[in-house]
Amino acid sequence: MFKALLLTKTPEGTTLADVASLDEAQLPEGEVLVNVAYSTVNYKDALAVTGQSPVVRKFPMVPGIDLAGTVAESLDARFKPGDAVLLNGWGVGEGHWGGLAEKARVKADWLVPMPAGMDARQAMAIGTAGYTAMLCVMALQDRGITPAAGPVLVTGANGGVGSIAIALLARLGFEVHASTGRMGEADHLKQLGATELIDRATLSAPGKPLQKERWAAAVDSVGSHTLANICASLKYGGTVAACGLAQGMDFPASVAPFILRSITLAGIDSVQAPMAKRLTAWERLARELPADVLEANTETIALETVAALAPRLLAGQVRGRVRVDLAA
Repeated sequence: MFKALLLTKTPEGTTLADVASLDEAQLPEGEVLVNVAYSTVNYKDALAVTGQSPVVRKFPMVPGIDLAGTVAESLDARFKPGDAVLLNGWGVGEGHWGGLAEKARVKADWLVPMPAGMDARQAMAIGTAGYTAMLCVMALQDRGITPAAGPVLVTGANGGVGSIAIALLARLGFEVHASTGRMGEADHLKQLGATELIDRATLSAPGKPLQKERWAAAVDSVGSHTLANICASLKYGGTVAACGLAQGMDFPASVAPFILRSITLAGIDSVQAPMAKRLTAWERLARELPADVLEANTETIALETVAALAPRLLAGQVRGRVRVDLAA
Protein backbone atom coordinates (compact mmCIF):
# COMPACT_ATOMS: atom_id res chain seq x y z
CA MET A 1 0.00 0.00 0.00
CA PHE A 2 1.10 3.58 -0.61
CA LYS A 3 -0.15 7.10 0.03
CA ALA A 4 -1.44 9.28 -2.82
CA LEU A 5 -3.50 12.38 -3.51
CA LEU A 6 -6.55 11.02 -5.35
CA LEU A 7 -8.90 13.14 -7.43
CA THR A 8 -12.49 12.00 -7.91
CA LYS A 9 -15.51 13.72 -9.42
CA THR A 10 -18.99 13.86 -7.90
CA PRO A 11 -22.13 13.26 -10.02
CA GLU A 12 -22.60 17.05 -9.94
CA GLY A 13 -19.18 17.56 -11.53
CA THR A 14 -17.26 18.76 -8.46
CA THR A 15 -13.64 17.64 -8.15
CA LEU A 16 -12.70 16.18 -4.77
CA ALA A 17 -9.07 15.85 -3.66
CA ASP A 18 -8.28 13.48 -0.79
CA VAL A 19 -5.17 11.70 0.46
CA ALA A 20 -5.86 7.99 0.11
CA SER A 21 -4.13 4.67 0.74
CA LEU A 22 -3.85 2.74 -2.52
CA ASP A 23 -2.58 -0.66 -3.60
CA GLU A 24 0.21 -1.10 -6.16
CA ALA A 25 -2.19 -3.22 -8.19
CA GLN A 26 -4.26 -0.07 -8.83
CA LEU A 27 -1.38 1.67 -10.61
CA PRO A 28 -1.68 2.10 -14.40
CA GLU A 29 0.44 0.15 -16.86
CA GLY A 30 4.08 1.03 -17.44
CA GLU A 31 7.49 -0.59 -17.64
CA VAL A 32 8.99 1.15 -14.60
CA LEU A 33 7.83 1.40 -10.99
CA VAL A 34 9.29 4.43 -9.21
CA ASN A 35 9.52 5.11 -5.48
CA VAL A 36 8.72 8.83 -5.49
CA ALA A 37 10.75 10.99 -3.10
CA TYR A 38 9.58 14.43 -4.19
CA SER A 39 6.98 15.96 -6.47
CA THR A 40 5.82 19.53 -7.07
CA VAL A 41 2.74 21.72 -7.36
CA ASN A 42 2.67 23.62 -10.65
CA TYR A 43 -0.05 25.87 -12.09
CA LYS A 44 -1.49 22.94 -14.06
CA ASP A 45 -1.50 20.76 -10.92
CA ALA A 46 -3.43 23.46 -9.07
CA LEU A 47 -5.99 23.58 -11.91
CA ALA A 48 -6.37 19.80 -11.69
CA VAL A 49 -6.71 19.69 -7.90
CA THR A 50 -9.28 22.50 -7.75
CA GLY A 51 -11.15 21.44 -10.86
CA GLN A 52 -11.07 25.02 -12.14
CA SER A 53 -10.07 23.81 -15.61
CA PRO A 54 -10.70 20.47 -17.35
CA VAL A 55 -7.05 19.41 -17.07
CA VAL A 56 -7.82 15.89 -15.87
CA ARG A 57 -9.00 13.68 -18.71
CA LYS A 58 -10.28 10.74 -16.64
CA PHE A 59 -11.13 9.92 -13.02
CA PRO A 60 -10.02 8.76 -10.56
CA MET A 61 -6.66 10.47 -11.10
CA VAL A 62 -3.47 10.96 -9.11
CA PRO A 63 -2.28 14.45 -10.12
CA GLY A 64 1.29 15.67 -10.27
CA ILE A 65 3.02 16.41 -13.57
CA ASP A 66 6.46 16.04 -11.95
CA LEU A 67 8.20 13.37 -9.93
CA ALA A 68 11.70 12.41 -8.82
CA GLY A 69 12.84 9.30 -7.03
CA THR A 70 14.43 5.90 -7.53
CA VAL A 71 13.51 2.92 -9.67
CA ALA A 72 11.91 0.09 -7.69
CA GLU A 73 11.21 -2.30 -10.58
CA SER A 74 11.94 -2.14 -14.30
CA LEU A 75 11.02 -4.18 -17.35
CA ASP A 76 13.21 -1.93 -19.52
CA ALA A 77 16.95 -2.51 -19.86
CA ARG A 78 17.66 1.23 -19.71
CA PHE A 79 16.72 1.37 -16.03
CA LYS A 80 17.48 -0.85 -13.06
CA PRO A 81 16.40 -0.80 -9.40
CA GLY A 82 18.09 1.99 -7.49
CA ASP A 83 18.56 4.30 -10.48
CA ALA A 84 17.76 7.94 -9.73
CA VAL A 85 15.25 9.33 -12.21
CA LEU A 86 12.92 12.25 -12.82
CA LEU A 87 9.87 12.79 -14.98
CA ASN A 88 7.86 15.75 -16.18
CA GLY A 89 5.12 16.12 -18.77
CA TRP A 90 3.87 13.43 -21.16
CA GLY A 91 0.33 13.84 -19.80
CA VAL A 92 1.28 12.41 -16.42
CA GLY A 93 -1.14 13.72 -13.79
CA GLU A 94 -3.72 14.40 -16.52
CA GLY A 95 -4.34 11.12 -18.36
CA HIS A 96 -1.89 8.85 -16.48
CA TRP A 97 -1.47 8.72 -12.70
CA GLY A 98 1.20 11.19 -11.66
CA GLY A 99 3.75 12.15 -9.07
CA LEU A 100 1.72 13.25 -6.04
CA ALA A 101 2.02 9.77 -4.57
CA GLU A 102 4.66 7.61 -2.92
CA LYS A 103 4.73 5.31 -5.97
CA ALA A 104 4.25 5.76 -9.71
CA ARG A 105 4.27 3.30 -12.59
CA VAL A 106 5.24 4.98 -15.87
CA LYS A 107 6.57 4.34 -19.35
CA ALA A 108 10.34 4.03 -19.57
CA ASP A 109 10.38 6.44 -22.52
CA TRP A 110 9.16 9.21 -20.22
CA LEU A 111 11.98 8.96 -17.68
CA VAL A 112 15.08 11.16 -17.55
CA PRO A 113 18.15 9.81 -15.71
CA MET A 114 19.02 12.16 -12.87
CA PRO A 115 21.69 14.58 -14.17
CA ALA A 116 25.13 14.49 -12.57
CA GLY A 117 25.34 16.83 -9.61
CA MET A 118 21.57 16.87 -9.00
CA ASP A 119 19.40 14.93 -6.56
CA ALA A 120 15.64 14.43 -6.29
CA ARG A 121 15.20 17.30 -3.85
CA GLN A 122 16.96 19.75 -6.17
CA ALA A 123 15.20 18.38 -9.25
CA MET A 124 11.79 19.09 -7.76
CA ALA A 125 12.83 22.58 -6.70
CA ILE A 126 13.13 23.02 -10.47
CA GLY A 127 10.33 20.81 -11.77
CA THR A 128 8.31 21.50 -14.90
CA ALA A 129 8.35 25.24 -14.20
CA GLY A 130 12.13 25.48 -14.11
CA TYR A 131 12.53 23.07 -17.00
CA THR A 132 10.11 25.22 -19.02
CA ALA A 133 12.11 28.31 -18.09
CA MET A 134 15.24 26.65 -19.46
CA LEU A 135 13.43 25.72 -22.70
CA CYS A 136 12.51 29.41 -23.02
CA VAL A 137 16.11 30.51 -22.48
CA MET A 138 17.32 27.96 -25.03
CA ALA A 139 14.76 29.24 -27.56
CA LEU A 140 16.04 32.81 -27.15
CA GLN A 141 19.64 31.70 -27.54
CA ASP A 142 18.78 29.55 -30.57
CA ARG A 143 17.46 32.70 -32.21
CA GLY A 144 20.64 34.63 -31.58
CA ILE A 145 19.57 36.71 -28.58
CA THR A 146 22.64 37.74 -26.57
CA PRO A 147 23.13 40.07 -23.60
CA ALA A 148 24.46 42.72 -25.99
CA ALA A 149 21.07 42.86 -27.74
CA GLY A 150 19.42 44.57 -24.79
CA PRO A 151 17.20 43.82 -21.78
CA VAL A 152 14.98 40.75 -21.53
CA LEU A 153 11.52 40.96 -19.95
CA VAL A 154 10.18 38.14 -17.77
CA THR A 155 6.46 38.18 -16.96
CA GLY A 156 4.84 36.33 -14.07
CA ALA A 157 8.11 37.00 -12.33
CA ASN A 158 7.10 35.65 -8.92
CA GLY A 159 5.81 32.37 -10.34
CA GLY A 160 7.73 29.17 -10.90
CA VAL A 161 8.66 29.75 -14.54
CA GLY A 162 9.32 33.45 -14.09
CA SER A 163 11.49 33.21 -11.00
CA ILE A 164 13.78 30.57 -12.46
CA ALA A 165 13.91 32.33 -15.84
CA ILE A 166 15.18 35.44 -14.05
CA ALA A 167 17.89 33.46 -12.27
CA LEU A 168 18.99 31.69 -15.46
CA LEU A 169 19.08 34.82 -17.62
CA ALA A 170 20.91 36.88 -15.00
CA ARG A 171 23.62 34.24 -14.68
CA LEU A 172 24.05 34.29 -18.44
CA GLY A 173 24.77 38.01 -18.28
CA PHE A 174 21.41 39.39 -19.44
CA GLU A 175 19.84 42.55 -18.06
CA VAL A 176 16.52 41.23 -16.74
CA HIS A 177 13.34 43.26 -16.30
CA ALA A 178 10.65 41.56 -14.20
CA SER A 179 6.91 42.11 -14.55
CA THR A 180 4.85 41.25 -11.47
CA GLY A 181 1.61 42.05 -9.71
CA ARG A 182 3.38 41.81 -6.36
CA MET A 183 5.74 44.74 -6.19
CA GLY A 184 6.28 43.95 -2.50
CA GLU A 185 8.47 41.04 -3.65
CA ALA A 186 11.04 43.44 -5.15
CA ASP A 187 13.86 42.33 -2.87
CA HIS A 188 13.35 38.65 -3.73
CA LEU A 189 13.25 39.36 -7.47
CA LYS A 190 16.39 41.46 -7.29
CA GLN A 191 18.16 38.69 -5.38
CA LEU A 192 17.28 36.37 -8.25
CA GLY A 193 18.87 38.81 -10.68
CA ALA A 194 16.22 41.29 -11.86
CA THR A 195 17.47 44.86 -12.28
CA GLU A 196 14.16 46.59 -13.04
CA LEU A 197 10.63 45.86 -11.87
CA ILE A 198 7.50 46.58 -13.89
CA ASP A 199 3.94 46.57 -12.56
CA ARG A 200 2.03 43.99 -14.59
CA ALA A 201 -0.91 46.41 -14.85
CA THR A 202 1.11 48.44 -17.36
CA LEU A 203 1.11 45.44 -19.73
CA SER A 204 -2.22 43.75 -19.08
CA ALA A 205 -4.59 46.26 -20.68
CA PRO A 206 -5.25 46.61 -24.44
CA GLY A 207 -2.44 48.57 -26.13
CA LYS A 208 -1.38 49.96 -29.47
CA PRO A 209 -0.37 47.43 -32.16
CA LEU A 210 3.11 48.99 -32.39
CA GLN A 211 4.78 50.60 -29.38
CA LYS A 212 8.15 51.99 -28.33
CA GLU A 213 10.92 49.39 -28.67
CA ARG A 214 11.89 48.34 -25.14
CA TRP A 215 13.13 44.74 -24.96
CA ALA A 216 15.37 42.52 -27.06
CA ALA A 217 13.44 39.47 -25.90
CA ALA A 218 10.95 38.19 -23.38
CA VAL A 219 9.84 35.08 -21.51
CA ASP A 220 6.06 35.20 -21.13
CA SER A 221 3.87 32.90 -19.06
CA VAL A 222 0.84 35.20 -19.12
CA GLY A 223 -0.58 35.43 -22.65
CA SER A 224 -3.55 37.58 -23.69
CA HIS A 225 -3.04 41.39 -23.79
CA THR A 226 0.26 41.05 -21.95
CA LEU A 227 1.76 38.96 -24.74
CA ALA A 228 0.31 41.29 -27.38
CA ASN A 229 1.90 44.33 -25.69
CA ILE A 230 5.24 42.52 -25.41
CA CYS A 231 5.22 41.79 -29.13
CA ALA A 232 4.38 45.42 -29.84
CA SER A 233 7.32 46.54 -27.66
CA LEU A 234 10.10 44.22 -28.83
CA LYS A 235 13.16 45.65 -30.51
CA TYR A 236 13.80 44.90 -34.16
CA GLY A 237 14.60 41.20 -34.57
CA GLY A 238 13.46 40.40 -31.05
CA THR A 239 11.99 37.12 -29.79
CA VAL A 240 9.39 36.28 -27.16
CA ALA A 241 9.23 32.73 -25.80
CA ALA A 242 5.59 32.11 -24.90
CA CYS A 243 4.85 29.29 -22.47
CA GLY A 244 1.73 30.16 -20.47
CA LEU A 245 -1.74 31.65 -20.27
CA ALA A 246 -2.16 32.99 -16.73
CA GLN A 247 -4.04 36.06 -18.05
CA GLY A 248 -5.83 34.23 -20.85
CA MET A 249 -5.59 32.03 -23.92
CA ASP A 250 -6.44 34.84 -26.32
CA PHE A 251 -3.82 36.77 -28.29
CA PRO A 252 -5.34 40.15 -29.31
CA ALA A 253 -2.42 41.37 -31.41
CA SER A 254 -1.68 42.55 -34.96
CA VAL A 255 0.86 41.51 -37.57
CA ALA A 256 2.53 44.93 -37.38
CA PRO A 257 5.51 44.00 -35.15
CA PHE A 258 6.07 40.80 -37.12
CA ILE A 259 6.26 42.42 -40.56
CA LEU A 260 7.71 45.80 -39.54
CA ARG A 261 10.19 44.73 -36.87
CA SER A 262 10.82 41.12 -37.88
CA ILE A 263 10.06 39.76 -34.41
CA THR A 264 9.61 36.08 -33.59
CA LEU A 265 6.96 34.47 -31.40
CA ALA A 266 8.45 31.18 -30.22
CA GLY A 267 5.99 28.74 -28.69
CA ILE A 268 7.32 26.61 -25.84
CA ASP A 269 5.75 23.24 -25.06
CA SER A 270 7.18 21.30 -22.13
CA VAL A 271 4.79 18.33 -22.26
CA GLN A 272 5.78 16.68 -25.54
CA ALA A 273 9.28 18.09 -25.99
CA PRO A 274 11.61 15.47 -27.53
CA MET A 275 14.00 13.61 -25.24
CA ALA A 276 17.16 15.14 -26.72
CA LYS A 277 15.93 18.62 -25.84
CA ARG A 278 14.85 17.46 -22.39
CA LEU A 279 18.27 15.99 -21.63
CA THR A 280 20.01 19.18 -22.72
CA ALA A 281 17.69 21.31 -20.61
CA TRP A 282 18.09 19.22 -17.46
CA GLU A 283 21.87 18.96 -17.85
CA ARG A 284 22.08 22.74 -18.17
CA LEU A 285 19.83 23.24 -15.15
CA ALA A 286 22.14 21.02 -13.09
CA ARG A 287 25.11 23.19 -14.10
CA GLU A 288 23.61 26.68 -14.17
CA LEU A 289 21.26 26.93 -11.17
CA PRO A 290 23.09 27.14 -7.82
CA ALA A 291 21.50 25.09 -5.05
CA ASP A 292 21.26 28.08 -2.71
CA VAL A 293 19.25 30.03 -5.29
CA LEU A 294 16.88 27.09 -5.69
CA GLU A 295 16.34 26.66 -1.95
CA ALA A 296 15.65 30.35 -1.40
CA ASN A 297 13.01 30.18 -4.15
CA THR A 298 11.30 26.99 -2.93
CA GLU A 299 8.64 26.16 -0.35
CA THR A 300 8.47 22.53 0.79
CA ILE A 301 5.13 21.04 1.86
CA ALA A 302 3.61 17.66 2.74
CA LEU A 303 1.18 15.78 0.52
CA GLU A 304 -1.65 16.49 2.98
CA THR A 305 -1.43 20.26 2.39
CA VAL A 306 -1.43 20.24 -1.43
CA ALA A 307 -5.20 20.63 -1.79
CA ALA A 308 -5.25 23.64 0.54
CA LEU A 309 -2.35 25.33 -1.27
CA ALA A 310 -3.72 24.92 -4.81
CA PRO A 311 -6.24 27.81 -4.68
CA ARG A 312 -3.56 30.13 -3.31
CA LEU A 313 -1.26 29.24 -6.20
CA LEU A 314 -3.97 29.98 -8.77
CA ALA A 315 -4.63 33.32 -7.05
CA GLY A 316 -0.98 34.32 -7.45
CA GLN A 317 -0.32 34.18 -3.71
CA VAL A 318 2.57 31.69 -3.83
CA ARG A 319 6.14 32.82 -4.47
CA GLY A 320 8.52 30.74 -6.54
CA ARG A 321 8.36 26.95 -6.48
CA VAL A 322 6.42 24.46 -4.34
CA ARG A 323 8.09 21.12 -3.69
CA VAL A 324 6.20 18.19 -2.14
CA ASP A 325 8.13 15.87 0.20
CA LEU A 326 6.42 12.47 0.00
CA ALA A 327 8.15 11.35 3.21
CA ALA A 328 6.86 14.30 5.26
